[in-house]
Amino acid sequence: MDEQLRGQGKRRYKKRGRRRRDGRIKEHPAFGDWATNLALVLAKPLRAKPRDLAQGIVKALDFRRAGIRSADVAGPGFINFRVDVDVVASGIAALIDADEAYGRTDTGEGRPVNVEFVSANPTGPLHVGHGRQAALGDAIASLLEWTGWRVSREFYYNDAGTQIMKLAESVQARVRQIAGQDTPVPENGYHGEYIRDIAEQYVATHPEDPNGADLEAIRRYAVQELRKEQDIDLQTFGIKFDVYFLESSLYTAGRVEETVERLVAAGHAYEKDGALWLRTTDFGDDKDRVMRKSAEFGSDYTYFVPDVAYHVTKWERGF
Repeated sequence: MDEQLRGQGKRRYKKRGRRRRDGRIKEHPAFGDWATNLALVLAKPLRAKPRDLAQGIVKALDFRRAGIRSADVAGPGFINFRVDVDVVASGIAALIDADEAYGRTDTGEGRPVNVEFVSANPTGPLHVGHGRQAALGDAIASLLEWTGWRVSREFYYNDAGTQIMKLAESVQARVRQIAGQDTPVPENGYHGEYIRDIAEQYVATHPEDPNGADLEAIRRYAVQELRKEQDIDLQTFGIKFDVYFLESSLYTAGRVEETVERLVAAGHAYEKDGALWLRTTDFGDDKDRVMRKSAEFGSDYTYFVPDVAYHVTKWERGF
């Protein structure tokens, strides 16, 4: 019923070229099983009489599909509904007969769909927000599977860029402290106790680098350990992923540069003030976005460039 009423409101607004408004459906035992004020909500913007609108809506409804026995217009334009008990009973019988398969459909027809979720940076342990994302993402994936889609659950690891280097430098400082050096953790680095734990593990497993001279080795090790810890937490939570996609692979495979070149060749980018900009205003954005910083700021790509390259891979994989 809610779906049908929203559809009626949408169609009437579309005819007038206005933005749709929705009424409310409430239980109203004194006048029927349900009541709605939709006609009253629509009347003013559509410049129509509420009761006339209400009567038109009632005539347009499919009572059988909505499980409604009758509907009448009351007062200034309220619509009161009475449930068709036979339809409700048949629905309950169908639910009992279907048992655990109730609600399963083939809407997706086996088509592929990608659900990327959690995708936490491997710079620290998972927190409660990631737990919420995991529960929500897995629920969405399960519902899609239930309705006939071929689902691929994907976790995107942001294992490249500034934050990862801050992680590596933070662990490096702790390694050097263990070696007796007075090396402070960078002010904008990571200061949690887990950083010291990773540093101790690194020292124990890398005797060839007791003073933490190999920053790249430290970076790889820190990311590996934090990924491992995140995976354990997610598995404990009952979440399993089909694909783990590394941001770093976009750089090693040249996909970031390739994506930028394609955007430039397509005329979607331009240079200004020594930086490379993307014409996002052509696609509804409020301002154009920097893709590559000027030499003054290191000529690095901004965070969203590898994200664009990543989504290109999704299209290429059929999603």
